[in-house]
Formats: sequence, C-alpha cells, structure tokens
Amino acid sequence: MEKKRKQIFFNTILWGFFLWLFGYILGFVFFPIAPKEAIGWFILPFGLGVTLWVLLKKIKRDTFSCYIGLGVIWTIIAVIFDYIFLVQLLNATDYYKFDVYCYYFLTLTLPMIVGWFKLHATKK
Repeated sequence: MEKKRKQIFFNTILWGFFLWLFGYILGFVFFPIAPKEAIGWFILPFGLGVTLWVLLKKIKRDTFSCYIGLGVIWTIIAVIFDYIFLVQLLNATDYYKFDVYCYYFLTLTLPMIVGWFKLHATKK
C-alpha cells in the first residue's frame, strides 16, 4: 500500500512538472511571434488541451480527495516554478496578470472537475 501511495505521489509531481514545463517552453515558442502581453492567452488553449488529455488518459485516482490534492500540488508546482524561472531568472516583474491567475485557477480546479466526472461515471 505504501508503495502505491509513493508511486501516485511521484506520478503527481512528474505530471505537474511536465505540464508546467510544456507551458514554459510554449512561452519561448510564442515570445517572438505574439505580443508580450498576450503570450499567456496564446499558451492557455494548448495547456488546457494537454492538461485535459493528461487528466483523462494518464491520471487514475480512487477518491475525489485525491483529485483535490492533485490540483493543489500542481498549482504549488506552477506557482513556485513560475516565480523561480520567470519572475526571478528572467526578471519578469510584470508577470502576474489576469491570464496567469486564470492559469492558476484552472490548474487547481481542472483536476477536481475531471475527477468528479470520472468518479461519477464509474458509479453508473
């Protein structure tokens, strides 16, 4: 049982980091072609699609509370890595705008929404 919990935790961290890294790389892809103020809005649909794919195809949890934890951990990863690699490293002092808060909100809530639907679909 302990091994399964460690694997789930590792899986949670790994997918959270992968999703953050995907968005981070997309930021560099869009940097030369999109207005600086709109890069987040360009990234958002791609990030949303990949996140939904991960949640629907790669994440399997037994309880709704696990999906809540997933959202919390992914959001913590996003906030910490954004601060370190965008605000501090790239000196993006004007980074925190509405698109970033939408991203954090979706990172927190999408696992809960998808988890709720997945768990209720299996009960029927």
